[in-house]
Amino acid sequence: MEETVNTMPRIGDKAPDFEANTTTGHLRFSDYNKGSWVILFSHPADFTPVCTTELSGFAQEQDEFFAKHNTKLIGLSIDSIHSHIAWVQNVREKTGVYFKFPIIADIDMKVAKLYGMLQPGESETAAVRAVFIIDPEGIIRLIMYYPLNVGRNMEEIKRVLVALQTASENQVALPLNWQPGDKVIVPPPKSLDALDERVNSDLEMVDFYLAKKNL
Repeated sequence: MEETVNTMPRIGDKAPDFEANTTTGHLRFSDYNKGSWVILFSHPADFTPVCTTELSGFAQEQDEFFAKHNTKLIGLSIDSIHSHIAWVQNVREKTGVYFKFPIIADIDMKVAKLYGMLQPGESETAAVRAVFIIDPEGIIRLIMYYPLNVGRNMEEIKRVLVALQTASENQVALPLNWQPGDKVIVPPPKSLDALDERVNSDLEMVDFYLAKKNL
């Protein structure tokens, strides 16, 4: 019997395109992604406690943080559009938090399989808690996976988004636990002349290959 091999997108890959029915209408991902960063994230199911805390967290940051960083949100679970709409309305009535971002109704598991969100060791019918950060060129820049029973860290998602945008804009790298405003790492020299220039610069020199600066 021939074994089926499921491939998963990787960092640096073009994000797989798809069309889907969502809580805000029909959507083609490549159009939604055009000109902005996108965080595509999955959750196991509607009307579940951990998922409710997570999507509420995304919703509360949608305008105050993500929109200001040119970033759109899009959620996904293997539920019907009717379930999604009922859940969105339920949370709005109970807590006042409104999930304005689109949530994909992936009842046929098409998108979940395309992005490797279905992992049989956890569940064959519910998506794990995946996070894909995709840049305006449609390239996957970061992937996180969490199990069904552990919620994500919103502060880390926000931190790495800003870190990716900072690194791209300034052609730098970022050290352990970097936070906005911290010093960044300058790429190491690629010639002896560049090395001499660095030694005589005002960079913070830990060693010739590790130098930091303020932006």
